[in-house]
Amino acid sequence: MTTTESSPTVESAEFQAVLARIADAGDTIDKERQIPQDVIDAMVDLGLFRLLVPRSVGGLEVDYLDYLALVQAVATADGSTAWCFNQNNILGTMASLMPESLAQEIWSDSRAILCNGPPAHSEFKQVDGGYSVSGRWNFSSGSRHATWAVGLERVADPNALNCIIPKGEFTFIDTWQVNGLKGTGSFSFEAKDVFIPSTRVYVEPQAPHEDGPLYLIPRSLFFGSGFGMVALGVARSALDAAIEIATRKKPQEQTLLRDQPAIQRIIGQAEATWGAANAFLREKAAKLWEKALADHELPLEHRMELRLASSHAIRQGAQVTDMAYSVFGSSAIFESIPIQRKFQDSHAITQQIQGRLEHYDSAGQYYLGFEPSGRMF
Repeated sequence: MTTTESSPTVESAEFQAVLARIADAGDTIDKERQIPQDVIDAMVDLGLFRLLVPRSVGGLEVDYLDYLALVQAVATADGSTAWCFNQNNILGTMASLMPESLAQEIWSDSRAILCNGPPAHSEFKQVDGGYSVSGRWNFSSGSRHATWAVGLERVADPNALNCIIPKGEFTFIDTWQVNGLKGTGSFSFEAKDVFIPSTRVYVEPQAPHEDGPLYLIPRSLFFGSGFGMVALGVARSALDAAIEIATRKKPQEQTLLRDQPAIQRIIGQAEATWGAANAFLREKAAKLWEKALADHELPLEHRMELRLASSHAIRQGAQVTDMAYSVFGSSAIFESIPIQRKFQDSHAITQQIQGRLEHYDSAGQYYLGFEPSGRMF
């Protein structure tokens, strides 16, 4: 299956219309802990969950830099939606690693969306024609609108099995009582003695069978750079909100916030911090992508630079949001004020594995001539 469908762009009227719908639904997304189905439908209709799926199985296989721009744009509308958007899309790259017949089965449906989660426990019993699978997988962002779940075998083995479970054959466990990224609905899912035919079970190969440069990018760096853009998008919307309130809020017996030197300084520092982190991530993403396009390889130098820029964007995004939050004063503490959600989302992002401070350690080791620790590059 191939597709000639054009890829959405940030500037297109259709994409901007979807962004407006996402932004309008922000309160509902947070309260209901899921993205409304009508918003999902609008995103699906525009192909927004097939951006990284290979063209050979009906995906759009978009330019990497265009993809990151789309992620950041969605995050300016809503952090939780952008988180799911990035998560669900990156799982689409698994089509380059699974048997082509399985990829065809999944993405022959234009509405296909994958979710996954790290295994808490799992058991794969080989039976006639396939496997009997039981297990529980946690932190499954976007699972409530997904059509398939990826269950990874919990074993310390490079030959760990992946199984693809259709929706309806696993159950959700509501563990998502959180502050921050509430709308991702990152429930756990569970399977009990579910039969999975052998055609839906596979071991990931060391190299993709697709030739496109997208599939050279390690999944950990895809997640890191994507979530870095989520953090920057949330921070951008928080900063814009701070600028807006500064033009109209007048604390008791004081001048407008915008006229106060302390506020002017905060806004200036926040713009500088955001601009530097955004430029750093875009620069290193562009450098890596140029290398992938030209030489079809990704040296450690390029991967480490992107690792650093991605994690730095996550940390700096939270710092910018903190600055914006401080502009609001007492107004910031009310649930009805969106800056509260952006504050919580920004800090939730820093707690995910992609935002860990240890990534600075790995980068520092590399620049000092040591073998870098970790595996996320």
